Amino acid sequence: MSKISIIIPTINEANNLPLLLSDLSSIYKEGEIIIVDCGSEDKTIDIANIYGAKLFKSKERNRGLQLDIGAKNAKGEWLIFLHADTRLAHNWFRKVNLALKEGKNYIYYFKFRINHKKIIYRILEILVNFRSQYIKQPYGDQGLIIHRTTYFKNNGFRKIPLMEDIDFLRRLNNKKDLIQLNLPIFISSRKWEKTNIFLQSIKNWNIRRRWLKGESTKSLYSDYYKK
Repeated sequence: MSKISIIIPTINEANNLPLLLSDLSSIYKEGEIIIVDCGSEDKTIDIANIYGAKLFKSKERNRGLQLDIGAKNAKGEWLIFLHADTRLAHNWFRKVNLALKEGKNYIYYFKFRINHKKIIYRILEILVNFRSQYIKQPYGDQGLIIHRTTYFKNNGFRKIPLMEDIDFLRRLNNKKDLIQLNLPIFISSRKWEKTNIFLQSIKNWNIRRRWLKGESTKSLYSDYYKK
């Protein structure tokens, strides 16, 4: 069994994927990279093959399903779930390896950083990192590092197109096992640039509120991704 499996769901990520895969190039001797694609029409598949990633395909656009396909095909002791539009610091693998020695019962996630120089994003970073560290509510774009035993014991990600990260973390018995690493993950600013930081944050909060009240993920998905 390899040390880690990095699982990345994709759909038309040809512009972002090479950057992330170059950040991950240091792990090939100790792990594997798994791409689970759901119908990309750009060069995403070609890029995955060029970088030597293992490729699996999902028949539907469903991030929870994609992540679960990756987990069920992974050979690693630790599963690292990343979004395709994120970047990692140059020393990430060494620091993650040190953290993993603390024990397999913890779930780790990275410190939230946005890959943009606007001052307003520094405010968002402070708020997100406070929510993650003290309220124990990290999101999937911060990267989730989960031991395979913990993942399958908690029935993994459900096959839902969004909220799969919140849904999984809500099922954990002990939120104290969620540990923020002193290591950044750099999030693309693209979803905030399409509108603005305040409107997008309100939209995210409202989608989460509606989901917690029991609204179907199908209708939420339609609203979240509508133009």
